[in-house]
Amino acid sequence: MPEFTHAMLREMQEQPEALRRTLALYLDGSRLKPEIQSMLQRWAEPSDEVLIAASGSSRHSGLAAEIILEDLCGLAVDVEYASEYSLRGAQHSHRHPRFLAISQSGETSDTLAALNDARTRQLKTLAITNVAASTMATEADVSMSLAAGVERAIPATKSFTCQLAVLYLLALYEAARNGSMNTTAIEQHATELWALADSIEAQLPAWQNQTEQLAKKYRSANTFLYLGRGVHYAIAREGALKLKEASYVHAEGYPAGELKHGPNALVSDRVPLVMLATVDRALPDSVMRYEKTLALLGDMRRQGAHVIAVANTGDTAVAELASDCIFVQPASEYLLPIAEVIPLQLFSYFMALEQGVDVDRPRNLSKAVVETEA
Repeated sequence: MPEFTHAMLREMQEQPEALRRTLALYLDGSRLKPEIQSMLQRWAEPSDEVLIAASGSSRHSGLAAEIILEDLCGLAVDVEYASEYSLRGAQHSHRHPRFLAISQSGETSDTLAALNDARTRQLKTLAITNVAASTMATEADVSMSLAAGVERAIPATKSFTCQLAVLYLLALYEAARNGSMNTTAIEQHATELWALADSIEAQLPAWQNQTEQLAKKYRSANTFLYLGRGVHYAIAREGALKLKEASYVHAEGYPAGELKHGPNALVSDRVPLVMLATVDRALPDSVMRYEKTLALLGDMRRQGAHVIAVANTGDTAVAELASDCIFVQPASEYLLPIAEVIPLQLFSYFMALEQGVDVDRPRNLSKAVVETEA
């Protein structure tokens, strides 16, 4: 076993195996295990409305799930800050959605309060946690556990990518249940999800080497603006959060199309952009978003902005417009986030080292770590 200076670096490197362990809980080859389907039937009901409550990184996985569940399954999904949800009182009492709580530890106080509120309102509840015996997993009607293993560093890395994988499996189940996707398509998606772990494992060394050099190049930046469209907006938010909590460097995540509606005033030599510019060539909507991102990259180049782009391997169009380009192997639109977030995690780690930060224990932050995690 290699030696790692920090738990965060070790946990980022563990992500391919964490994904494999997690998928093995739910899939038998390319099919959801029958017992998993039976379990999820307890959460199913005629309502096509889903409400997700979570905090921090878990909320960002919820934002990705919002797009995936809406696009693949036709569900109506809202994502709430867990800290706000239970304080809204009667304002949401007329709604009766299915409720999904997401938490790494299963003990996050704000998310537990939201879950308790949902149970009081007799909503069907589902918890996704990294601890099968956690309070949240025990109290929800249905629990989908991760097998990420103990995550000691405060910045969430392997638990986040495993959350995305389980949420993707949930979407495949819902698509099968409501007939929005046929069996062949679902099995193809599951097969691609399995293959993603090997793809990530092969790409990790290059990502680590490149992001270490980028951190040295951009170490003096005051603020970063992270930009993404569609499901990738959630990853822009997560990348910005990682940078803030790990390195104390300010960052914000925005929908790419909103840059010119105010934030562009900040862009300068000291405020670089991180732009998610991957694409699924088989999906017309993804291609449309990509073309708009290319146009924005061109505008930013003419403006003189410094841009770190995350793009498909071999994408010369993005590479020619960006100051620096991190390549990610092509994948389907709704699986790309699992891969593209990892170089952003690594960049935040190396930026923390450049700033002299104890990356495993950022100031003013704490985390519930349970030794009996799966």
